[in-house]
Amino acid sequence: MGAEVVIEGLTKSFGRQTIWRDVTLTLPPGEVSVMLGPSGTGKSVFLKSMIGLLKPDRGKCMINGVDIVRCSEHKLYETRKLFGVLFQDGALFGSMNLYDNVAFPLREHTKKSETEIRRIVLEKLEMTGLAGAEKKLPGEISGGMRKRAGLARALVLDPEIILVDEPDSGLDPVRTTYISQLFLDVNAQIDATFLIVTHNINLARTVPDNLGMLFRKELVMFGPREVLLTSEEPVVKQFLNGRMDGPIGMSEEKDQAQMAAERAMFEAGHHAGGVEEVTGIPPQMQPAPGLPTRQGAIRRKDRVMQILHTLPPAAQEGIIESLSPEEQARYGVHPRRGAYEDPPTINTTPVPPRHSGELPSEEVARIPGAHRRTQGPGGA
Repeated sequence: MGAEVVIEGLTKSFGRQTIWRDVTLTLPPGEVSVMLGPSGTGKSVFLKSMIGLLKPDRGKCMINGVDIVRCSEHKLYETRKLFGVLFQDGALFGSMNLYDNVAFPLREHTKKSETEIRRIVLEKLEMTGLAGAEKKLPGEISGGMRKRAGLARALVLDPEIILVDEPDSGLDPVRTTYISQLFLDVNAQIDATFLIVTHNINLARTVPDNLGMLFRKELVMFGPREVLLTSEEPVVKQFLNGRMDGPIGMSEEKDQAQMAAERAMFEAGHHAGGVEEVTGIPPQMQPAPGLPTRQGAIRRKDRVMQILHTLPPAAQEGIIESLSPEEQARYGVHPRRGAYEDPPTINTTPVPPRHSGELPSEEVARIPGAHRRTQGPGGA
């Protein structure tokens, strides 16, 4: 099972410019999480800070009991071995064929024999749909194949956590769907914890177990995908629908005067941009036929049902409707009736009791995937 990642109060600046501040969230072990955000919100910086390539100003990033913000260089080096990273361009060595690219981490960080290395490399190439392509150079293959080769290389050290930076970069929508399917297929096979940062709305709506968003130097929300997909928070609705009407501007966030002026223009009949409004919660993509059931998805159901009574009503309804009749009976919930007032009794760790419909932030922070922003509506 993948490692749990617990982030508390993480803040990063470059000089006087704060990139993001006080980010608190938990990546549940073995689940697939996605982080959204407009350009320039520091999503890639967040990934680099998680793995220790950039040092945060303050806060914690706990992985298997190790705080990579404060640990020694030796401990950081050892902890990094738990990570596999897929960069935007695949970060392949242009002079090496795919076999040698994928073998590189094994030769660099282990003392395995070439026979063992060959077995592992061919296994990962087959897992990522590249069997038979091992002799090709990166310049001889498509962008989608380069992404898959980068993923194969990220897998060779059997990581517990896989970080993915803009997987749709340079890919058309069809290839983006294929790479999205591959993430779930890999997750089903190795049960690693995934964090994907992306702009791609279709990927964000259909792939993850958990979904979050960075904006205005803060984490707007992070939690079960149904919370963000049903959110009425203006920045979330604007981003999901790709519209001009909202707090996100061309280069940065808008001030209140600009938002008021645009609102008056739109109400006067001018088009707000974007396409027809995206609503509802689409079905989540599933592993390809013949692959194992995702263990992270099973654990996620139990976890989310324990915190169901703390989530917004629209998210509750979406979660309940996604369950089979047998699962609804097991958890003691019914479509369009909502959850019972008390958490259903199942074989998982009990959650704290309700506090006037909202959990205190310090208690929410301890529940995986249930981050709630306290200074505004819509968090979970």
